[in-house]
Amino acid sequence: MYMSNQSIVVKPTSTFTGAEIEGVDLSQPLSDEIIKDIRNALLKWKVVFFRNQNLDHAGQVAFTSRFGEVTYAHPHEDEPIADHPEILPIDRSRFERRNGLQKSSYESRWHTDVTAAVNPPAGSILRAVNVPSVGGDTTWTNLVAAYEGLSEPIRELADKLKAQHHFNAGLQLPPSSKYAQRIAANPLVSIHPVVRVHPETGEKALFVNPGFTSHIIGLSRKESKLLLELFFNQIKKPAYTTRFRWNNGDIAFWDNRATAHLAPQDLDHLDVERVLYRTTITGDIPVGPDGFRSEIVEGEVFNSNLPSVLKQKAEELKAEPVLA
Repeated sequence: MYMSNQSIVVKPTSTFTGAEIEGVDLSQPLSDEIIKDIRNALLKWKVVFFRNQNLDHAGQVAFTSRFGEVTYAHPHEDEPIADHPEILPIDRSRFERRNGLQKSSYESRWHTDVTAAVNPPAGSILRAVNVPSVGGDTTWTNLVAAYEGLSEPIRELADKLKAQHHFNAGLQLPPSSKYAQRIAANPLVSIHPVVRVHPETGEKALFVNPGFTSHIIGLSRKESKLLLELFFNQIKKPAYTTRFRWNNGDIAFWDNRATAHLAPQDLDHLDVERVLYRTTITGDIPVGPDGFRSEIVEGEVFNSNLPSVLKQKAEELKAEPVLA
């Protein structure tokens, strides 16, 4: 535990990953010094938590903007919240209604947000509004610690590898589902280094995840599958993780360049609501230890702009004649 000059208290939740920050009201104007303290805690612990906050949509967007440009809600979000297109609802009933799938979130496996894009978000902020009294925890893992826990020969191999990322890697969605159709209409596919050099800390992170990484470039299918299985098992090791028990008003802020996270695994058999709201910060293009910069296979950069496909769809709807 440590305290800043302005009384922010940082309490680690595990030895590798996660810390709760006390002594700050995110609904109030924050000094540059406090923002710096929060950023430093984030870089050290990879995910930080704020309990019992009182933020609305506008407050969440304002807080997020202190750390960079706030992105559009999501590459496939075609029903944005009125007046707040930056916010993505993580709402179980809404997802099922809109996409015809019984899922609690966009991706229920271990994943790093939107790595299908050539510039995945630098950070993500999630605010709990209506969460169950039991269950629904989220777990994060430290991708820097995971990389450093590999043996030296495997680290040296990983430093040279590249992998392809796209939405729902390894899953067979029903082609008729609305979500599958959204992905098909706006495909994002990128090639990233398997090891990413963090642009602020210089640390190396194992930048693969089961939710988005489909295969390693240049390897046979069998070699790729076996090596990815090794890497996936590494990032899922309990030693590198922290698990967060949500209450209404809680906020999690994670460094998307150095973490992966796991959505709740214990709610599918229950009829409960779970509503949270996510904002993300525009990220830079990942760079590997050998200087390789991520490349676009399909799609475009992900930032504050409305994705081109959604912009075109909106323009077509405006142009449709109104029937009397």
